[in-house]
Amino acid sequence: MILITGASGTVGREVVKALSAGGTRIRAGYRTRPQNLPTGIDGVALDYDRPETIRPALAGVETLFLLSNTVAPEASVVDEARKAGVKRIVKLSVMNADKEQYTFAKWHRASEKHIESSGLGWTFLRPTGFMQNVINYMAGTIRGQGAIYSSVGDVGIAAIDARDIGAVAARVLTSAGHEGKAYELTGPTALTYDQVAEVLTRVLGKPVRYVRITPDQYKQAAVGAGTPEAYADALVDLERHYARGGSSVVSPAVKQLTGRDPIPFEQFARDNAAAWR
Repeated sequence: MILITGASGTVGREVVKALSAGGTRIRAGYRTRPQNLPTGIDGVALDYDRPETIRPALAGVETLFLLSNTVAPEASVVDEARKAGVKRIVKLSVMNADKEQYTFAKWHRASEKHIESSGLGWTFLRPTGFMQNVINYMAGTIRGQGAIYSSVGDVGIAAIDARDIGAVAARVLTSAGHEGKAYELTGPTALTYDQVAEVLTRVLGKPVRYVRITPDQYKQAAVGAGTPEAYADALVDLERHYARGGSSVVSPAVKQLTGRDPIPFEQFARDNAAAWR
């Protein structure tokens, strides 16, 4: 049995889709169980803020796909997984976590180290930023103002479509030979936000521009939108990492693991154009 945590999130739902399309029987952990789950999916309650839901979700599980928004709950989940007899953990991490050059990398590397010391088999998936973030965090200003706001400047980011992460995760979760490996995952091209704006302008048929702001302005906007200050600071640090070129290198891992090229941003934009209209 494979348990997918965070099954309703940006990445988790793509892992569920990819596995269910291949006919794999899985258990999907949800804070709130959705209606009309696909055939073959066992939906269970799994809420990190309710520790009593963790142990039942792990019962009979051999492989755990581990992800969380803040990383903090992961150590206790790993400990419970070991007690429950889980054999292997596939963790969603972040690009170059082992180098610990930015806040999210430090958070995730601490979790990776805990997994490595647990005695369980492990594989780490380390993606760069998600293309879906242009929807999750920028759709409002793109729709209302025709604008993308960021402090990254003119440095390219090799963002990845979460559908590619789902495809990679499905392959790793259902095949051998991945234990003890970490895969850096990117999209096919590093695009600047000016280039992202150009693609959106073409796809949407309306002007979209990139507006450069300072890191302080970026933090103020994040906090103003309800982001806790510590997390906003981590986001600012991530933007600084991007501005240093920390996510500009393109990795071949998606094609090596799935047999196909990663999805380009223009295809992603066309597939999701309704989100910005």
